[in-house]
Formats: sequence, structure tokens, C-alpha cells
Amino acid sequence: MNLENDLSRLGEAARGHLDRAHGLWIGGRIVMTPASYALTDPSSGRVFARAGEAGGADVDAAVDAARRALGGDWGRMRPHEREEAMLRLAALMEDHGEELSQVETLCSGRLLGNTLGVDVQYSAHVLRYMAGWATKIGGETRRISAPYVPKADLVGLTFREPVGVVAGIVPWNVALGIAIWKIAPVLAAGATIVLKPAASTPLSVLRLARLAQEAGIPDGVINIVTGSGPEVGRALIRHPDVALVTFTGSTAVGRQVAVEAAGALKRHSLELGGKSPVILFEDADPAEAIPQAAWAIFANHGQNCCAGSRLYVHESLYDRVIEGVVAIAETITLGAPLDPASQMGPLFSRGHRDRVLSYVEAGRGEGARVATGGRAFGEAFIAPTVLAEARADMRPVREEIFGPVLVAAPFRDEAEALALANDSEFGLGASVWTNDLARVHRMTRALEAGTVWINCHNVLDVALPFGGWKSSGVGADLGEAAVLACTRLKASVQRYV
Repeated sequence: MNLENDLSRLGEAARGHLDRAHGLWIGGRIVMTPASYALTDPSSGRVFARAGEAGGADVDAAVDAARRALGGDWGRMRPHEREEAMLRLAALMEDHGEELSQVETLCSGRLLGNTLGVDVQYSAHVLRYMAGWATKIGGETRRISAPYVPKADLVGLTFREPVGVVAGIVPWNVALGIAIWKIAPVLAAGATIVLKPAASTPLSVLRLARLAQEAGIPDGVINIVTGSGPEVGRALIRHPDVALVTFTGSTAVGRQVAVEAAGALKRHSLELGGKSPVILFEDADPAEAIPQAAWAIFANHGQNCCAGSRLYVHESLYDRVIEGVVAIAETITLGAPLDPASQMGPLFSRGHRDRVLSYVEAGRGEGARVATGGRAFGEAFIAPTVLAEARADMRPVREEIFGPVLVAAPFRDEAEALALANDSEFGLGASVWTNDLARVHRMTRALEAGTVWINCHNVLDVALPFGGWKSSGVGADLGEAAVLACTRLKASVQRYV
């Protein structure tokens, strides 16, 4: 079992980017910082680069650059010019796809196929979709009644203007992809952004910023500040010139972001944790549902906010489904993420792996059956794990694990399945497997989740909003909703005499 990356697999472009001195990106230039911190390869724990440690003055400079860009060339660009720049950026991402994918894989430990398919190719798709919105943001016209005004010809107009400077804070699990989810609607709306990537995965977005400059997006529109602790993000959220905070990450941190943003009367959008149920009814096709249920949790090493981490199966199919998922789990090849033959790489750090394993041990201690997995390998690897016969009161069922650990239980009827699925503080996604159309409608309406998938799981379309209910967040990424969130409304009443 080859678990450690062979860095000779990196292409020349990726090696060239990794070998640079990495600072911040502010106002279209690299800003070096006195302090830096180490970036480590999750497959081996070895340091391969260093990133800049931003301070409060750097955050001030980045926000100031973003604010000045609003009144500069960016603010004067017409909608079709913003669209064209975004399309050029999408093409450049594809042209540099191998470099971006390899850099992202080395930083995060995710597989090359995942980083290329999601962080590069799907991100280019997101940019192209959002680029179309640049020319389609509009207001309304109204005939005004205003009966207390002397008879006159009154017209009411509404305008959608850029919200201003946006603070984007993104996680490590889909670092470049989620960064694009934040950046693309900002660009479409004509706003500007200061992005804070996760400490461990800053290099792909720093490369993206250079590509944006090459695409003709003016300096100051996209700024990147990096740091190893919470201080940079906190300074961004508190900055008086930041109008909107958009955050993706854990529910615990999201609550802190909400408190800070609300206290400053800032708009905020939070895409947080999940514990998404996968519900297989008695009429589901096991041949179709079993592999999809397995990969709903094991894809991206289980490090997905909307991973199908709770599996509920009708009692008539339960044993067959568990056996099938276990069989798939036991055939998954663990290996170095730069190796194309690997089917699952490491978790993003040894500490995170140990946290995931603690949930397996908690489940075992509370009476769940470890049907497979629960073993650690190498620096940060864990075997795909299934905890069967899990009860609703167990810690692995209640809390987000964020790793390749599935909890599973049988149910007797639709009412029990719905009760089990909704018995969670989270409400990000849910999937239902059935061919009963009436049941589809009932479950879609009754499930407490921002997205309900039918006979599929984790299918995200850029035209649909993606956001959570309950402790899974407020607001939405993707779709028209994400673009409009980056605008603010202005009304005008005009009297013609």
C-alpha cells in the first residue's frame, strides 16, 4: 500500500508555483509578510511550502484595495465586459487545470480526479453560468399611487447595485471549488471580494488570483489574505467597510461568524455542517442504490458537508444493503492522492483522523456494530467505516464526523423513516430512494433540508440554490440567489412635471 505522495508526479507548472515565495495578494500584487507558517502534505506530514501570515494591517489594506476597485475601472466596466472577463477566467482555469489540480491535491490530500473534476472543471462551469448573470441583473418600474401627493406623473424605479466589499471565508475540503462559489457571484454583481482561504489550502486560490489578473479583471477586485489562526477571518468580519460576509465551514464557527456579523449589522450567508440522511424504501432498486449510498459517504474521503452520512433502510432490504455497502468499502483502494490508481486518500491531517476515529470508538462503546473499517493507516488515513444498528441517541449519529464513517439503521415504515431523518439539528441535504411518486411528494415536502434528492445524492447544479436549514446555515450559494445576495436594492421615485 503506497500511502505517501511521490512529488516527482508533479508537473513543471505545479512545481514552479509551489517553489514561489508565497505572500498575500492585495491590489493586484504579491505582498510578503514578516511571518509565515508551514504547509504540510497530508499523506506524509512533510512540509512542502510556507504561506504568509497576515496581520490586521494587511486586512485593512486588502479591504481598502477592494473598496477602491469599486470606484475604479471595475466600477466603470459594463455588464458585458464583466461577463467577458469571467469567461476568460474560466478558460484560463481549464488551460491551467493540471497545475491547479496538482497544487490542490498536494495541499488537501484529495484525489487528482476530484480536484480536477470539481475544483477546476466544475468551477469553470460555475464561472460561465454566473458570467451570464452579469447582463441580467435588473430592477422594476412601478406606477406610483401616493394619494397624498398632488396629481402628478409619478414613476417608481428599483435598482440593484453591487453590495460593496464582500468577505469570503472558505474551508479546506473543496478549497478552490468553494472559493469560486464565493467569487463568481461577486464578479457577476460587480462587487469586490477579500477571500480568506483555509490555512492548509491557500495555494490554489493564490494562483487563481494571478489568472484573474491575466483575464483582465482589474486589480483590487479579488484579494487573498492567508493566515494560520482565526485572527484574519475575525478582522475581516469586523471590518467596517465589509458589507457582506459569506462563510462555509463548521456550524460551531458559523455561529461565531453570525454573532459578529449581526452585531455589526452586516449581511451574512452561512453554509455550515450537515448530517444528511439517505433513505432507501422497500421499492428501491438495490443494484442502483447500494453503490450510490456507499459513495454518498465515501466520496472525497467523507469530507463533504452534504455527505450521506446517515443511512436508513427499510427492514426488508436492510441486511442486503449493509452487506453491499460493506463490500464496496472493503474494495476501496487507499493510496497517495497524486497516484491516479488511488480511490481514497488521507484525511486532511493526523489530528482530524484521530478525531474521526474517536467517533468510531464512541459508536462502538454505545453499542453500534462496526461492520467494517475503523482502522488507521499511515499519516492520516482511515479505512472506510460502517457503523450498523446505530441508534438515534449515539454521538456518531448526532454529530457531524466529516470523514468516511457511515451510520446505518433499519426502519419499519414511512413515518419512522421521516422521524429518523428529521431527528437532527442539521438540515443541509437528504436523499430518498423510491419509485412511488406520491411518496416522493410527501417526503420532499416533509424533510427538513435545503436540498432533497430523489434516487440520487449530492447532485449540485449551479442553477439551483444550495443552502441549509436549521443548524446547517442561512442563505445559499449557487443559483440566482447567490448573485442577488451580492447586490443591494435602491428605490427611486421620480416626478415629471
